[in-house]
Amino acid sequence: MRPIARLEGVIVHLITSAGPLISLIAGILILLIPRLLNYIVAIYLIVIGCLGLFGGHVR
Repeated sequence: MRPIARLEGVIVHLITSAGPLISLIAGILILLIPRLLNYIVAIYLIVIGCLGLFGGHVR
């Protein structure tokens, strides 16, 4: 069972380190294309809403 736990740890680390990278890219895109702000905020709210509803029980 050790390899599965190690793999899950790597996946969790990749997901947690992806947040700042996505934020940086979104910020740069908003500076370059201000109209993109509506779409970025909408996608963010949809993702956060889905995570709140399902709470990590999606498999």
